[in-house]
Amino acid sequence: DVQLVESGGGSVQAGGSLTLSCAASGYRYASYCMGLFRQAPGKERDWVAGISSEGVLRVADSVKGRFTISKDNAKNILYLQMNSLKPEDTAMYYCAVDSWQPLEIAREEGAFRYWGQGTQVTVS
Repeated sequence: DVQLVESGGGSVQAGGSLTLSCAASGYRYASYCMGLFRQAPGKERDWVAGISSEGVLRVADSVKGRFTISKDNAKNILYLQMNSLKPEDTAMYYCAVDSWQPLEIAREEGAFRYWGQGTQVTVS
């Protein structure tokens, strides 16, 4: 079974930093995309960043320059380094994975079948 386990969330003051981790296991795709999404209370789940199996990286314009996505392929862990956090970054953050074209990033929630349980980030 595919398993995604997020960690690293917490409460920080505005301007602070957090690093989210997503440990992935159980998938056997030759090509895939891993995505990070967030959902604030009462709002839709929004795409934040993604990485493809060929290492293509993308982040949403709303977090560009503040958030960095990376992946440790040996450990199969996805990271989201979040700097200069703002109150509007407060949300539940989710990672997701599914098969995808190796040089493309999926940004739609519906493109992913497998999701982690989420980790809460609160910025005050």
